[in-house]
Amino acid sequence: MPTNITTDIRYIGIDDADMHLFESQYHTPEGMCYNSYLIMDEHVAIMDTTDQRTVEPWLTRLAEALGGRQPEYLVVHHLEPDHASGIGRAMETYPSLTLVCSAKAAQMLPQYYDTSALEGRIRTVKEGDTLALGRHVLTFIMAPMVHWPEVMVSYDAADAALFSADGFGKFGVYDADADDWACEARRYYFNICGKYGQPVATLLRKAAGLNIERILPLHGPVLEGQRMAEALRLYGIWSAYGVETEGVFVATASIHGNTAAAAQRLADMLRAKGCAKVAVADLCRSDMAEAVEDAFRYGRIVLCASSYDAGVFTPMADFLHHLAAKAWQRRRVALVENGSWAPSAAKTMRAALTAMKDIDIVEPTVTLRGSLKAADMPALEALADAIMA
Repeated sequence: MPTNITTDIRYIGIDDADMHLFESQYHTPEGMCYNSYLIMDEHVAIMDTTDQRTVEPWLTRLAEALGGRQPEYLVVHHLEPDHASGIGRAMETYPSLTLVCSAKAAQMLPQYYDTSALEGRIRTVKEGDTLALGRHVLTFIMAPMVHWPEVMVSYDAADAALFSADGFGKFGVYDADADDWACEARRYYFNICGKYGQPVATLLRKAAGLNIERILPLHGPVLEGQRMAEALRLYGIWSAYGVETEGVFVATASIHGNTAAAAQRLADMLRAKGCAKVAVADLCRSDMAEAVEDAFRYGRIVLCASSYDAGVFTPMADFLHHLAAKAWQRRRVALVENGSWAPSAAKTMRAALTAMKDIDIVEPTVTLRGSLKAADMPALEALADAIMA
């Protein structure tokens, strides 16, 4: 059922509880929501559509919310298919609709639709342009590379509402009363938007001059009050690649368990030395997106990996590839390698890290040969001290 966000803004988004692999790579055990909104004023505006899997129920919900009225505008903030797959059906169903989008979105639109039927029905907008609906006047703000080049957001001063596209989104179905927004919002941000910290920071600076009482993202709940304030605080940290939580993240890739045992012993040492928080992830079994999230969350990280084919064990190589792809930076990193006859993991990890920005590699590197032995403990202790220094 459509629900009211304000007197005039209605939520008409759709949950897909069966979407368990978002973008074919991110685990979403609870499913995913695709948010769409309707502004009911003298002129009616639809704010984004939905994913191809949910177009039919979305059209039904839209018609119910309209109550017989005819919408005049379809505002498209982001052209990615999970938000824009309903464009064609909406434009067919409501012949009076004008599609409102950025010039870049209009340029990209033919990649997804036969635009011949939209001739004369597309209105492009630029930074600062407005769309008067009556009491509500939308002001458009360009937000390129948050996280696609055509993205824009819109601000409605009447209800102090920011329609934020993928910004401030989270994994999971729509839950207006969700208590722990940050958990899945963090994983979402670093894996979806993490590479684009500077564009996100630019958008935050633009938004800082606006009176915003609610943020309406394309995924996740509407943010208001203290939850919105906390989201803004966290986005300030995340977009600057800052440290959110003091502590150490230990990531391990172990073939037969010996490297994992050493990683766990190191984690115990760090706790004994007073480290406030130590998180440990087995890269062979943990969700990769959660490991990427923790790598961004903490300021210090330990990479513990087996040597493999004169390089590093593939789960660690994959992890480092993900970090590089997301522009991971500004961190202190310690290395533990294991190799029975020709240790090569540390050299390989170091080469990957030196290609990243502002990575401080902690010395000494610890080299193990097979199982962890009493003779290895002093080196592991020294590394724990160096990490805590």
